[in-house]
Amino acid sequence: MKIQKPLTVSAPGGAETVLLHTCCAPCSSAIIECLMRSGIRPTIYYCNPNIYPLEEYLIRKDECTRYASALGLDIVDADYDHSDWLQWVRAEAAADGCVDIVTERESGGRCLECFKYRLLKSAEYALEHGFKVLTTTLASSRWKSLEQIDKAGKWAVERALASLDQSGADIQTESWSLPESRLVWWEQNWRKGGLQERRGEIIREYGFYNQTWCGCEFSQTSPSSCRTGQI
Repeated sequence: MKIQKPLTVSAPGGAETVLLHTCCAPCSSAIIECLMRSGIRPTIYYCNPNIYPLEEYLIRKDECTRYASALGLDIVDADYDHSDWLQWVRAEAAADGCVDIVTERESGGRCLECFKYRLLKSAEYALEHGFKVLTTTLASSRWKSLEQIDKAGKWAVERALASLDQSGADIQTESWSLPESRLVWWEQNWRKGGLQERRGEIIREYGFYNQTWCGCEFSQTSPSSCRTGQI
């Protein structure tokens, strides 16, 4: 039986630190381990106002905090503003042709706008705190569309950079090998290289609270769709 070599990765520009938007401890577990094995130190950014109710949000946040503490990593808890998230998703999804987010299927228009909201908040934080690379653990879930996640991530970075340029704000810049941008989106398929299998092992090792849904109050509703295909 051939033993699979643990996956190692290289961040864009050879960055040694990244801002890692994290959805939950189970999804982030093997990704964080892979990053650290590759000589990349992630700062965990927990921005998930889609999770409802608040009690569910806190359970998942506490598990992320427990894992970060065990590994000696920094974790940032973004503000929990479920009403603002809901207003954003309703408005943006409607503008894009989805009039009923309640019955929207998984990986439909609702999910895309949810990703955009959370990754925009992450990109804004990354710029404010001097990070050069942003990625997310959302890409580890087989229930989520990689195309949607990457579309949302690229949009979020471009939107955050454009807002910064319009504001005339000055941020700290350093010499590095991606001069065309102060922040880049790291498009990475975190489902490969044995990470799914390792994720299961870590969940058992730590006894993580392991949910079967993303936390969104709509994620377990009817799968009927406002769209006919994935983004």
